[in-house]
Amino acid sequence: MGKMIAVTDASFQSEVIESPVVTITDLWADWCGPCKRLAPIIEEISTEYAGHIKVTKLDVDQNPDVPLRYQVMGIPTVLVFKGGELVDSIVGFIPKDKLLSRLLPHIGPF
Repeated sequence: MGKMIAVTDASFQSEVIESPVVTITDLWADWCGPCKRLAPIIEEISTEYAGHIKVTKLDVDQNPDVPLRYQVMGIPTVLVFKGGELVDSIVGFIPKDKLLSRLLPHIGPF
């Protein structure tokens, strides 16, 4: 079973940048409708790819530093990190198949 880890500006470095596995961070806010539509998709991916990726969530209202650092202009935004480097940024709601087509090149092979 995958689990999503809530990260903050303070824990982002240790949880995401220093992670030994590919890490995706879902930047969201409670008032964001598309964020609520994306959340179950992110949750499914965290379960289906448990052990291969780390899935984190960051509330942009509570944690303004990370979105500012990565020039996030809209939410939801999914940031993909590999080896501490940002390798992809996916802005807006995206269906699961399209999201996986962006993520899998960074994750595989299994």
